[in-house]
Amino acid sequence: MSVSIRRINGHEFSLLAPVLVDIYVAAMGYSPHIRDQRVAAWRRDTTSPGFTAVIAVDESGGGERVVGVAYGFLGVRGRWWDQQLIRGLKQGGGLTPERSAMLESYFEVAEVHVDGTHQGRGTGCRLLTELLDGTPAEWALLSTPEVKDEDNAAFGLYRKLGFGDVLRHFTYAGDARPFAVLGRRLPLEEPR
Repeated sequence: MSVSIRRINGHEFSLLAPVLVDIYVAAMGYSPHIRDQRVAAWRRDTTSPGFTAVIAVDESGGGERVVGVAYGFLGVRGRWWDQQLIRGLKQGGGLTPERSAMLESYFEVAEVHVDGTHQGRGTGCRLLTELLDGTPAEWALLSTPEVKDEDNAAFGLYRKLGFGDVLRHFTYAGDARPFAVLGRRLPLEEPR
C-alpha cells in the first residue's frame, strides 16, 4: 500500500469532515449517532488560531482514499479544553512555574486517527510528525483515554515520540472515563 501524508487547509478540512469523522467514530468505537455533531464541531475548529491539519491518503488500487487524520491548533485561554487543563493541573499538584510556562505556548493535538485497515504501519507516526513540524509553540499537548498498562497503539505512538505525563487519570466535565494528558517540548525530533 502506498500512503502519502498531505497538509490540508481549513476549507479542504471542512469539505472532508464527514469522511474524517467517520474514521474517528470507527477508531474510537463511538456511536454513529454523534457523527453530525462532531462534523459541525470539527468544522468550527478550522477557525481556531494556528489550525493545522494533515491527512493520510492511500493511493493504491488506482484511486485515492483518506485513511487517517491529525489536526490541532494553538492553545488559547478560555477555550473549553484549556479550562479543563488548568482545572486538572490545579487539582494535580498546582500550577508550577514550568506548568504555567507550558500553558503560555502550546499546540493542542485535537485528534489523531487512522482507519483500522492501516493501523500498525507507521501511519499515525507520520501523521503526528508532519502535524507538529514547524508548529509555532513550545509544547505539544494531547489527551488519550487511559488503558491498563498503556497497552494500546496510541500510547505506544505517543511514548515513541517522547510524550510524557502531564496529568493521569483525569476526568473531563461531562465524561466519566479517565484520560491521560501527555505533552512534550517542541520541536519534535525524529522518532526513536
